[in-house]
Amino acid sequence: MKHTSPLCAAVTALLLTVGLGAADDRAASAAPLPEPAAASSAAAPSASAGLLDAMRRDLGLTASRAEERLRAEKAAAALEATARKAAGGAYGGSWFEPSTGRLVVAVTGRAEESAVRALGADTRLVRHSAAALDRAKARLDTLGAPAGVAGWHVDPRTNSVVVTVVRTEREAPAVRAFVEEARAGGPVSVAETAQAPRTYAAGTVGGDPYYTGGVRCSIGFSVHGGFVTAGHCGQAGAAVRGWDGSAMGTFRGTSFPGDDYAYVAVHGGWWTVPVVLGWGTVPDRLVRGSAEAPVGASVCRSGSTTHWRCGTVLARNETVNYSQGAVHQMTKTSVCAEGGDSGGSFLSGDQAQGVTSGGWGNCSSGGQTWFQPVNEILGRYGLTLHTT
Repeated sequence: MKHTSPLCAAVTALLLTVGLGAADDRAASAAPLPEPAAASSAAAPSASAGLLDAMRRDLGLTASRAEERLRAEKAAAALEATARKAAGGAYGGSWFEPSTGRLVVAVTGRAEESAVRALGADTRLVRHSAAALDRAKARLDTLGAPAGVAGWHVDPRTNSVVVTVVRTEREAPAVRAFVEEARAGGPVSVAETAQAPRTYAAGTVGGDPYYTGGVRCSIGFSVHGGFVTAGHCGQAGAAVRGWDGSAMGTFRGTSFPGDDYAYVAVHGGWWTVPVVLGWGTVPDRLVRGSAEAPVGASVCRSGSTTHWRCGTVLARNETVNYSQGAVHQMTKTSVCAEGGDSGGSFLSGDQAQGVTSGGWGNCSSGGQTWFQPVNEILGRYGLTLHTT
């Protein structure tokens, strides 16, 4: 293989010594391969010291609280599908409640409430089903939104479609008109945000992830034959250069706006591994699957600019209104990000969640970041996630 770099050697060593959490200092200045999440076997520690430290820094959790939360989130994610099936048409959405460490399932009927409780989940009786809320949101997706509207999503906790507006634009005539039209089509509530979201591509900076034209972005997750990343980073057919500047691959498929995802096929001199960089904050992480984390769960991001950052899932299936156009089916998080982090990996435990799209704020003052769910990308291009 023609790219035998210190980074590649470090990745190879990691795959051979997973339990040791080996990492090469070169990774701190090299590129963002997809990162491995914590090993989940019963004999292995539940989380690395680096991951626990990141959760302390970004979520304010002690090491013991962080480990408890990770275990509870894993149990909640496993329970969610069963609870949804038990609720049937009365299902109103679900979320992880950090204060109790339990999954909460909203239901519209008392009989279904009892069935869900019997499975071990907490419940909340609501008026509107998830299907009804999804229909209301789908109607909003057909409307043109002004720049002062940041996005909209179904929120199971308020049992409504939440329209998020930029605080300073809330009283603008176009924003008020959009909100009024939204409310005419279903249960809608309004939330505020400090800034409008933007994408996180950046100008070329030496020694980081991958490059296309004059843009630097971050690798999301390895798939067999290449990797997935953000669609706004490049056009189909565009050439991609690796962290060392050599020819790496080509964008084979890309979508933005509407969606924000892309597939890059790599050349024969490069290989894919089920790894996400921890950037020295945590050991490089192994990817073992792509089970979707519920709202309220902790999630961490790896990117070529701000490296390893953590937060929580705030909403799923949100439409984000970028200046370039709306992007649908996004997941909102409290994780910070900055220019160049676009396309990077979002993980919950050892499960791939999605690729970084955009957001507002930064990692000094804080902000919010959205990702495009990885399972949607895999399905769109018929790809197989590279896992251990």
